[in-house]
Amino acid sequence: MSPRKSVARKVLRAFLPIILILGLVVVTVGAWLVYGITRPPRAAYLVTPQTFEKDTGITVSKATDAKWKNHDGTDARGWLILGADEAPAVILLHGYGADRSWLLNLAIKLNETTNYTVLWPDLRGHGENPPVNWTSFGALEGDDVTAAIDYLRTLKSQTGKPQIGSHVGVYGIGLGAYAALDAAARYPEVKALALDSAPASPDDVVRAATTARTGMSNSAFQRLAHVAMRVYDFGKFPTKTSCELAQSLREVRVLLLAGVQDPWQQSTLDLARCLKTPPEVRRELTVTGAVLPSSTGEQEEAYDRPVIEFFGKSLR
Repeated sequence: MSPRKSVARKVLRAFLPIILILGLVVVTVGAWLVYGITRPPRAAYLVTPQTFEKDTGITVSKATDAKWKNHDGTDARGWLILGADEAPAVILLHGYGADRSWLLNLAIKLNETTNYTVLWPDLRGHGENPPVNWTSFGALEGDDVTAAIDYLRTLKSQTGKPQIGSHVGVYGIGLGAYAALDAAARYPEVKALALDSAPASPDDVVRAATTARTGMSNSAFQRLAHVAMRVYDFGKFPTKTSCELAQSLREVRVLLLAGVQDPWQQSTLDLARCLKTPPEVRRELTVTGAVLPSSTGEQEEAYDRPVIEFFGKSLR
């Protein structure tokens, strides 16, 4: 054996344990990241229809628990307020790390003002004791919205008529906005979208979740989470951008909502260039749907009113 090869083998033997340990550390951290970000933080609901009545004295007895099946056979749940017979329906979708209780006030006001049927579910992996423990970061959430529409189609009024009409609107924040776009691209009955803090792609949501998981915005962690999620999903991680989904829409009215403190303000506004029909745009909002629970009543009303008016005129 030549002296050069002998030295190379000695160097390899010396560094191989270090390389293996580093590889194990990378795999372990990647698994820790994926496990954490696919299982968003959960807490008790901020408010429920029952506690809302107790705290405010406002009756919301029409709000009921609803359960149905997603297209992949998993269970789905939400709160439901029925509107007029054969009136439009609106589905409200919260963002990553939130739950349906964040949208209770908006749902009640939307129903009272328009008399539309309103359904607001927990996205998979979200809410108290979720029936599905993990989020897919948009791979399945859009299809879950179409399953919710199919569920609404099965509802009958007390007179035996279809509960909802032919038009459906969807409101979404963050991950919910991406799911709303995906659902509209799948189902032509979605005629109106209100998109708040829309990410450019699901990778934006992964990056935000990784930052929250690690407590720092570190490019190495971001890259590791990016790769680990693709390994975890076995090639099913969603690759379409929000712009690509928006480009596929036909005859859909869109409202874009972007806040001054919103990290996805620009990606939300950029969707205007991707849509075939010019959208309505509310830019420089002082609050967005992602921070509604901590806003004042006046701020919340200023945010909710344009959303309600948009669906009122777009779905009639």
